[in-house]
Amino acid sequence: MNSLAILAGLKAVFFTLGCKLNFAETSHVARQLRQAGVRTAADGEGADIVVVNTCSVTDTSDHKCRQAIHRLVRRHPGAMVVVAGCYAQLKPQAVAAIEGVHLVVGAEHKAMLADLVAERWVAHEAERGGASPLYNMERARACEVRVSDSRAVEAFAHACSADDRTRHFLKVQDGCDYFCTYCTIPLARGRSRSGRIDHLVAEARRVADEGGKEIVLTGVNTGDFGRTTGERFIDLLRALDAVEGIARYRISSIEPNLLTDDVLAFCADSRAFAPHFHVPLQSGSDEVLRLMGRRYNTRLFAAKVERILALMPSAFVGVDIMAGMRGETDALFEQSFAFARQLPVAQFHVFPYSERPGTAALAIPYAPPVAVRRERAARIIALSEAKTRAFYEARIGEVRPVLMERASAHGSLGWTDNYVRVALPANPALDGRMVEVRLDGFAPGGDCLVGQTLCNDFARS
Repeated sequence: MNSLAILAGLKAVFFTLGCKLNFAETSHVARQLRQAGVRTAADGEGADIVVVNTCSVTDTSDHKCRQAIHRLVRRHPGAMVVVAGCYAQLKPQAVAAIEGVHLVVGAEHKAMLADLVAERWVAHEAERGGASPLYNMERARACEVRVSDSRAVEAFAHACSADDRTRHFLKVQDGCDYFCTYCTIPLARGRSRSGRIDHLVAEARRVADEGGKEIVLTGVNTGDFGRTTGERFIDLLRALDAVEGIARYRISSIEPNLLTDDVLAFCADSRAFAPHFHVPLQSGSDEVLRLMGRRYNTRLFAAKVERILALMPSAFVGVDIMAGMRGETDALFEQSFAFARQLPVAQFHVFPYSERPGTAALAIPYAPPVAVRRERAARIIALSEAKTRAFYEARIGEVRPVLMERASAHGSLGWTDNYVRVALPANPALDGRMVEVRLDGFAPGGDCLVGQTLCNDFARS
């Protein structure tokens, strides 16, 4: 591999599509390149290197990826364009055929993405005439594809990112062994694998040393942590909870069958784990869950929600749900909708079903028309909006810890531990601070609550 030092002084742009996991991975690569002397290009400034991290969860995602790549190639003529992520893994030749793309990187090679960028830069410079003619010009002009069969992916690419507000995203797990019939993630990311607890705790300490206060644990199947390391998810939570300086952790999407009673009990009594859970349901019909190849039924799911709220009555419970899965008849959708309506949750994250090449769901005979899928999704979205408003209304009068974001002309905004958006009068002194707020009511527009600050640097004991 070429040293990253050859990239010093260059300008780069980074573009990410899809999930929090992708954002964590992009941020990790960006940090590596910054440490090598690469500067992030300012808005409107031409870049030398373009890194695109892609998603492929739906047909719409694929389309957005192609649009983004074309747009970035036009905006940065002459730049070396690198495409990584799920779309790159699943359709590498389609990506390589896009004019202006120089390097396509799949799941197995993502851990070495920064080194691959440096290696490819030498050939890119040769193509542009900026390097010795001894370099292989034919190789320089061709798009290089570094994609292996996902079944052979073993490497775990560590990643930890900071968003543009106050949160950091710590990748603890990658890949999936579930092979649900509608899903391409095992094909795009490979089998389940994890980081080690000691390394992840070191990352959390680094975040704390840099002033970070909130970390979201991310992964494809977060609760499956430890499959390749022989460690347990509950032990990871305990170790992270002991890291001084981190005031709050959130657990991103976790399968209901892996959200164990010991994990819930620990979160309820922990120093820093928030009463906030995102649990994929996908359907409220047991027959559709069977068609999906899910590993639970509606009875188990309802029991998990009941257990969360018994331990943490003010917990925010968000739920993934799909509309229009193959095999979902009108009657099965109504069954699913009725189950969703009676769940005491705060929000639904809704996905219209999308056919994905290579998935077992394509063998299911009945496919709801696209218009029907969208209509069903719209009904669940309306239900979600009503549930979120009801959840916010129930919080009025409570006192909650709020981690404040950067103040703007519109005020100071932040999130409670149980994921309620809060607006306060603009006060830069509150930036990045944990404050105790009494929630008084809805802000104009109704998308967040307003309240009164009681004291600073409040943390749940």
